[in-house]
Amino acid sequence: MRPDHPDTLPWLALAAVPGLGSDTARRLLDNFPDIHSIFAATTAQLTPLVGAKLAAALKNPIDPAAHRATLDWLAMPDAHLLTWTDPAYPEILRNLPDPPMWLYLKGDPAVLSRPLFAIVGSRNATPQGKRDAQAFAHVLAEAGLTVVSGLAEGIDTAAHEGGLAGNGSGVAVVGTGLDQVYPAKNRDLAHRLVAGGVLVSEFALGTPPKPGHFPRRNRIISGLALGVLVIEAAPQSGSLITARLAAEQGREVFAVPGSIHAPLAKGCHQLIKQGAKLVESAADILEELNLPWLLEIAARSEGGAADPLLELMGTNPISLDALALRAGLTVDNLSAMLFAHEMEGRVAVLPGGLYQRLF
Repeated sequence: MRPDHPDTLPWLALAAVPGLGSDTARRLLDNFPDIHSIFAATTAQLTPLVGAKLAAALKNPIDPAAHRATLDWLAMPDAHLLTWTDPAYPEILRNLPDPPMWLYLKGDPAVLSRPLFAIVGSRNATPQGKRDAQAFAHVLAEAGLTVVSGLAEGIDTAAHEGGLAGNGSGVAVVGTGLDQVYPAKNRDLAHRLVAGGVLVSEFALGTPPKPGHFPRRNRIISGLALGVLVIEAAPQSGSLITARLAAEQGREVFAVPGSIHAPLAKGCHQLIKQGAKLVESAADILEELNLPWLLEIAARSEGGAADPLLELMGTNPISLDALALRAGLTVDNLSAMLFAHEMEGRVAVLPGGLYQRLF
């Protein structure tokens, strides 16, 4: 929705009413034919639906000056307001128990109509957890899924990086207004996601990061996705909230197991005990989703042009350090790439920390 659309200002005014959330907005839209009718209604019509305080607030005249900053933001070519009544609103969100009535977007809204898959996990992830997240995301993106996560540190960041490497796209659902990036260190990552994908927020411009915002944004992460993969999570964590919401929304839930001695494996083990699918490779996810076209894309990808890294490996076993030197890559980036090839059966790990190309 552009700033000059006749519905834009009323929607911004509705979203700005203090104490009026998506549930109340949906109640109003269920009882009035359109957004303009809500503001044209009488106090007597509004009060039974929203109470006296909100009814009075809705009767205040709409002041364009109060929304000037957002209207100016929406004038940018990659900024959008997507509302419940918009035909482009993602159908996958419509059947949620508490769908967002409005979404602020920065990037390409069409990305939300692609098949999305969520990867989430600990902000304080281990190096191995980050490599796993990047590798899973890379393979799933190459197979035809677009990765969605929350732009947080740790697993989220690694998943976004892997998704961008896999298909140049991604979706980040954030807990702030889109005029800021949290954490600030992910500013460059956010810009790359805007260039190839989209940033999504339910929160108005200027909204700072607050603890209560992140559990709320999690329902959108899981709601947009066909399934959710959890990689490293403490027993009481936001990632488990996302997994619980995903299960309630009818989405598939997956978890990567770990050592029984690792604190960040306990949340994943808890999910597996509760019925989440234990996964060891991206193929486990693709098969469980039961989308034949995904497997076909993955098969075509495996039969395509030779991978430059595999070409560099040659046919003899090689150490990680030697291959990193040959490829001009950091050990961390190379480990993630090798793990992706290992999951696809292209590379084997040999005793002594050596790697060997299998074909």
